[in-house]
Amino acid sequence: MTAPYRSGIVFAVAGMPERESTNGGSASRWRTLRRWLQPGLGVKRWLVAMVIGTVLFGLGVALLLLTLQQVSPGSPIIGILGLAEGRPALRAVALIVAGVGLLYLSVFRLNRALLAPYLRSGKAVVDAVAEHRRLGRGPKVVAIGGGTGLSTLLRGMKERTGNLTAIVTVADDGGSSGRLRRSLGLPPPGDVRSCLAALSDDEDLLTQLFRYRFGTDSTLEGHSFGNLFIAALAAVTGSFERGVFEAGRVLAIRGRVVPSTLENVSLVADKAHAIDSQAFRIEGESRIPVVPGQVRRVHLEPNDVPAYPEAIRAILAADMIVIGPGSLYTSLLPNLLVRELTEAIRASRAFKVFVCNLATQPGETDGYDCSGHLRALEEHVGARLVDLMLVHQCPNPKATDPETAVRVTGNGQDTPMVAEDVADPETPGRHDSEKLAEVLVRLLEERTGPLDLAAAEPPAVGGRLN
Repeated sequence: MTAPYRSGIVFAVAGMPERESTNGGSASRWRTLRRWLQPGLGVKRWLVAMVIGTVLFGLGVALLLLTLQQVSPGSPIIGILGLAEGRPALRAVALIVAGVGLLYLSVFRLNRALLAPYLRSGKAVVDAVAEHRRLGRGPKVVAIGGGTGLSTLLRGMKERTGNLTAIVTVADDGGSSGRLRRSLGLPPPGDVRSCLAALSDDEDLLTQLFRYRFGTDSTLEGHSFGNLFIAALAAVTGSFERGVFEAGRVLAIRGRVVPSTLENVSLVADKAHAIDSQAFRIEGESRIPVVPGQVRRVHLEPNDVPAYPEAIRAILAADMIVIGPGSLYTSLLPNLLVRELTEAIRASRAFKVFVCNLATQPGETDGYDCSGHLRALEEHVGARLVDLMLVHQCPNPKATDPETAVRVTGNGQDTPMVAEDVADPETPGRHDSEKLAEVLVRLLEERTGPLDLAAAEPPAVGGRLN
């Protein structure tokens, strides 16, 4: 995780505005001071250490001056400090007050000077430190998928943990990603770019730049700037995975993004015509949804590619593994068809959840209910891969399109199912990032106990089906 600040031994009341009103200034300063002393920031221990160090330094200087006074009472230094005159107690108090004031001012100014370039405008240092500590204590979550669904999940989860790993498919062969893949021999950067943007600490100008797509009036027509940037970093650093890492540093992401494999793979689908059930084969992830017919099975070519080692390590160390949401056949299964990845999921002791889509997808899951999604997943990777299936229970009919909505039915499998309101009311057929993350964290807490996270409002509606 990229920290929202970079500093050495800095701890004091930085991040306050330059000018404050007379009435509100003192209250704001006291609130900031109280926040610095709250548990868990890792500040108080270093504050005590600095005070002790300052005291020891002061005692050493005092002993040196006393020795100088005894050896040379007429020294100019003794005269300047007033040690040759009476009232030593008053002078000691004056020196202590001056020292404390100077220490406070110097640390305050040092904080501002060192941390100002690394903080977002208007964000106090104490807020950045508290957020960094909170996210660092969050659960280790691995999200597997691709496309819009994975980005939606990451936007919500990054507010709850910094120990977040996104594992994305590299089977994309369409659009800008496909062109770069064919011309440069790189894994497709499209899904990686979307996840990097979603995990960015500040989804503002840089994120918009990563998403920018050149128009028809350019020789770069259709290319995304983020894809080109990752490709350029891969060339400069010598590897695709290093380029992705450096792109994450530029965007100051919370977590990391890794590919499921670094091998050049293609997604192949066996489909059948709805009328005569005649089977045919389609090669290429981008062609599968657009060619009419029902998907019977998908597989990778070659089908024995090794998984990316960092993805394996993240899965084995995870507290929670989330599969989906995302296109079942073209985003989720291309990851799970990497055999070593699926074996690691089975071996992991993490809590495993399959997030079902809210809507069916033309050319992929036409007519599927939630049981159909789980059945297709298990037909490809085996039964009991996940501990639980999360589906949408909609109290608002406008949140989904009745013609494409995935119906909630008894799944008919051994996997328990939980129904919650996780839809975005503004975008029918899409998950709401905050609702989805909140539900997933609550389900994890039911299994492991309370997590050290900030409190949030619970979802409005929810219930178990079985």
